[in-house]
Amino acid sequence: MNKILLHIEGLMVLLLTLYLYAYFEFSWLLFFVLLLAPDISMLGYLISNKAGALIYNIFHTYSMAIAVVLYGLLFVNAIVLAIGLIWTAHIGMDRIIGYGLKYLSGFKENHLNRI
Repeated sequence: MNKILLHIEGLMVLLLTLYLYAYFEFSWLLFFVLLLAPDISMLGYLISNKAGALIYNIFHTYSMAIAVVLYGLLFVNAIVLAIGLIWTAHIGMDRIIGYGLKYLSGFKENHLNRI
């Protein structure tokens, strides 16, 4: 049941960020170009499982992405806001399909399931 709630949470985050992105009339080309950019953090696994999990989790934590959104809102910076919304949408999308925060044991171990 808890896993289902986390998937639903991801869906709600994705839908909210898509709504806000459309509301602010940001570029959809930019959205699709940057949507998978946080996955570059997987390159940390080339160093080690520990480094990979740490770097991946930093880029796949709602708190970091929402901090960027808040910065964009507070300082009226449209590009920062757009990037923060794209980043948050990416995390929500990942949660929907079962990609969660990684454990140190390896890339396939995360807080939602074993991939």
